[in-house]
Amino acid sequence: MTVQAHLAWARRRERQAQTYPPRPEGLLVWVHATRGERISAIMQLAARLISQRANAFVLVTLAPGVTGPKRLKKQIIMVPAPGVHPEDMRDFLGHWRPEICLWTCGDLIASHVVTVAEAGLALYLVDAREDGFDTRPVPLLPDPAPLLLEYFTVVMASDANAARRLRKLGMAEEDLTITGPLQEGSAAIGCNQTDLVDLRKSIGTRPVWLAAMVQPEELTTVLRAHRAVSSWAHRLLLIIVPDKPEMGDDMARRMERGGMSFTRWSDSEFPDETTEVHLADTYGEMGLWYRLSPISFMASSLVAGHGGCDPFEPAALGSAILYGPNIGRHLHAYSRLAEAGAARIVRDTDTLTTALKQLVAPDRAAAMSLAAWEIVSEGAQVSDRIMDLIQDTLDLAEAT
Repeated sequence: MTVQAHLAWARRRERQAQTYPPRPEGLLVWVHATRGERISAIMQLAARLISQRANAFVLVTLAPGVTGPKRLKKQIIMVPAPGVHPEDMRDFLGHWRPEICLWTCGDLIASHVVTVAEAGLALYLVDAREDGFDTRPVPLLPDPAPLLLEYFTVVMASDANAARRLRKLGMAEEDLTITGPLQEGSAAIGCNQTDLVDLRKSIGTRPVWLAAMVQPEELTTVLRAHRAVSSWAHRLLLIIVPDKPEMGDDMARRMERGGMSFTRWSDSEFPDETTEVHLADTYGEMGLWYRLSPISFMASSLVAGHGGCDPFEPAALGSAILYGPNIGRHLHAYSRLAEAGAARIVRDTDTLTTALKQLVAPDRAAAMSLAAWEIVSEGAQVSDRIMDLIQDTLDLAEAT
């Protein structure tokens, strides 16, 4: 009667009317995010899926209190989770018609799990955590988790402690797999190989550093640090990627007023021996700039209000990472990298200058980039297993 009691409680809750965007044509994978610290890993898993299947879309629902990134790739949709009333979930499923549900971490809601299972949807619990079963969704009712776990086709525990907790809740050993935690760790993003070869010829043996996703209010700090380090490392080249390409005109004017020699990628210009700064003011070419730069300063982080940007993209391409203090949306990712010696925080012109002077020495940058690569690789096995589950389910959906 435990689950029935929870369903009866849910039916007494108010309906939460939601207006959803149209469902796209194609296959739809639904991922329910219960913890904010897993959002980056979920986004990377989603990006990997849509890069492999042109007709696939990923729908991410957010539990109350969980926030997602400001920018989403074209085939990723993000909406709040449905209300707890069973009819809210039925409306949700009727609108989206997903092929699969990946429920992450735990924090199970009886009305959601039962309604999804009754609809015949493949239901998988991934990255199940020990603390994902600490609280009861309805305090006065018995814990429904032991019965709700039976509705999942696959359960993947994040570690041995999580597996032990699941066994105490009644899960049979043969129904449980310990995979490790779902963590950030981007696959290397691609680039135009012809451009890469041509740029490497143009740059030659010059040392290079990158300032990525620079905001207008960060430009002065970046340029002052570059000037300071250039007086010590005379051939140093800076590549600047504005946060938005349309910021390029203003940045170009500011560099002109400052008497800096620069080239612009949007004008098809290549840097030469006299170029101080290469302004990369185009969309979709970060794989190119990360490959050219053994040091990446991840901007949108020196001033508040922008939230930083994903550090795993440069980490996957062998770049040492510098970042500012305002990285709220990626705090977990930067913390992991910093603890491993793969990333270093800077706060102003002086600290950025000091860090650059140290990392211009190739051995120092190489040690940080190796540490970054090891972190990037940690979560690969877990992501691979989840991807296999998704692909098998989608293959079956296409065949029927």
